[in-house]
Amino acid sequence: MRISILTFDAFNDLDSLVAFGMLSRIALLGDTDWQVRIASPTPRVTSMNGLTIDAHEDLSRLAQADAVLVGSGMKTREVANTPALMEQLRALNPERQLLAAQCSGTFLLSRLGLLNGTPACTDLTSKPWVVESGVDVVPRAFTARGNVATAGGCLASQYLVAWLVARLKGLDAAREVLHYFAPVGEKQEFIDRALSHVVPTLELQAAAQAA
Repeated sequence: MRISILTFDAFNDLDSLVAFGMLSRIALLGDTDWQVRIASPTPRVTSMNGLTIDAHEDLSRLAQADAVLVGSGMKTREVANTPALMEQLRALNPERQLLAAQCSGTFLLSRLGLLNGTPACTDLTSKPWVVESGVDVVPRAFTARGNVATAGGCLASQYLVAWLVARLKGLDAAREVLHYFAPVGEKQEFIDRALSHVVPTLELQAAAQAA
């Protein structure tokens, strides 16, 4: 199973790295087929706070991912207005991949025509231009429909992670990941809160498939 975290220059540290750390828990539990990769257009990218990291892969590998998480950053609109980059992102396909976007990452999914008019989440800073792109932004931390999920706010990473793990490995695996990272003394509350966002979308997905 291959998960790519789409990360551009001036990326939001929390969006990409919290998700990377939490998703990598599955591999640490012994699933040798589980790979989480930072995907960037350049070999190195620097975050909005000055942290420079090496990418694991370039954008040419996106089509091979089972899931792609689109992080946010200060240059998202610049990316959206760069035809060469957007052409590479057209490899994203919700018919065969899970797609998750956080904050301004929702804008990229919209510009790629991957939201199909469905309600989505984003952060308050990004909301005006996400709305301008034609998205019905809902005032929630997380929403998902079909194979596409969106979240708003840096600490909403946990909801995207729970959704991705639940879809790819099942709810028990999602609970384990959430339990490991939850604050001591608040673990069940942390798990319940995350799954209260995610489980209803999984039930809707199951109902749609059964219909």
